Amino acid sequence: MRVFLGITGASGAPYARRLLQALAASDCEVGVSVSGAAIEVLATELYGDARLSRDETLARLTEGAGENVVVHEPNDWRAPYASGSAKVDAYVVCPCSMGTLGTIASGAMQNLIHRAASVALKEERKLVLCPRETPLSAIHLENMLTLRRAGATILFLAPGFYHGAETVDDLVDFVVGRILDQLGIENALVPRWGR
Repeated sequence: MRVFLGITGASGAPYARRLLQALAASDCEVGVSVSGAAIEVLATELYGDARLSRDETLARLTEGAGENVVVHEPNDWRAPYASGSAKVDAYVVCPCSMGTLGTIASGAMQNLIHRAASVALKEERKLVLCPRETPLSAIHLENMLTLRRAGATILFLAPGFYHGAETVDDLVDFVVGRILDQLGIENALVPRWGR
């Protein structure tokens, strides 16, 4: 399976890291693009140092992910994910900032992440957007409704607690398991309901 993963500047770096690990472990070919704001969030939330360079942050994020993970710069318009003619099975933006969500909802494209999401919508391919923001304004809600109507799945980075989570990692796995379910990727990150 070929998957595009866009990582933007909303809080939620542990979700992005775990999703990348899970996709790589599932033998997916993963194209990753990380916005400038996301670099600072990743460096802060995962590594405790907002001043880490882009290269160091990305090296740490992709360490051990394998050769099926390729990082594309946000301004790389030649990346296969920028064209509908490329065969891509699914697109995920995790976390998805409200700025990115609004840009995608408006049809504007300022970087590869926006363009890939636009391609997913126009080609009617699977697009999962994972916002993490609270509270939500009417503008946020309208943008999410616009994107849902256009075919995107809105999967909030909000874990459930009914599966007996004991750690933060358990809560992250709950959400990542739901994302993988949306992509049709088998996983056992969380016990299934009723089992």
